[in-house]
Amino acid sequence: MNIIEDIKSQYKTGGIVQKLIFWNIGLYLLSLIFFYNFSFGNFDFPSWLALYSNFDDFIFSPWTLFTYMFLHAGFLHLLFNMMVLHFSGRLFEAYFTQKQLFGLYILGGIFSGIAFLVSFLLVGKTSVLVGASGAIMALLIATATYAPFMQIRLMLIGVVKLWQVAFVIVLLDLIQLPLDNSGGHLAHLAGALFGFLYVKMLNSGTDLSKLISSLQEFFENLLKPKKKTPFKKVHKNKPNPSSTSFTKKEKSMDQKKIDDILDRISQSGYDSLTKEEKEFLFKVGK
Repeated sequence: MNIIEDIKSQYKTGGIVQKLIFWNIGLYLLSLIFFYNFSFGNFDFPSWLALYSNFDDFIFSPWTLFTYMFLHAGFLHLLFNMMVLHFSGRLFEAYFTQKQLFGLYILGGIFSGIAFLVSFLLVGKTSVLVGASGAIMALLIATATYAPFMQIRLMLIGVVKLWQVAFVIVLLDLIQLPLDNSGGHLAHLAGALFGFLYVKMLNSGTDLSKLISSLQEFFENLLKPKKKTPFKKVHKNKPNPSSTSFTKKEKSMDQKKIDDILDRISQSGYDSLTKEEKEFLFKVGK
């Protein structure tokens, strides 16, 4: 099996976390071809894919609230996000379904994008946002909110509780918020807030991820090939003309014979009939 077949097999057999990682890596490779500026060593994402805080850019490209979370500003940015996605996703799947994971991932990313837009519009600054960090933070904090005392083993540290990991990550984002990459850290915090709210609302009976699950099922059914009803040919037996004419002729002869016998009975009585005529009347009368 070559590497392409191996990747296809892993994609088909893997869960939603693995599929999300494949999507992010695949889109990163495509962005290298189309949007990487090799002269300056950075990406130059267009305003119809990345999320720009400029209102004029956003109003004509509202779908960037979705597309921005599948773009990354560099290899290390992608690598770190995919490592945390794998870690957070596996923990999340211990308590929730894959549909809930995908729904929270998308909604967490959208909420992070909205928080970024509103904040930068209020302060009057222009920036651009890419990356899945907000969506991934929603998964991590949702799991930490639902199972805060879950024990995990970290390399070089040992066994710690999940809430402690979540607390340190959120604290680091808060500390770095006024420094560099304010938009990215703001998106992280917004995703964390959405993950927390998601679990609180889920505990009260409202599953926000069903919004995405319903859309997902709609498009899956739309793209699913419709089963064609097999054509059934009904065969109708046609009467044989020769047999039909023969039957009619037979009936006509029988009726004439009956009429003759009845005339004889009316004239000479029943006893005047022969044995064969009596048997014939008996058969006809059955």
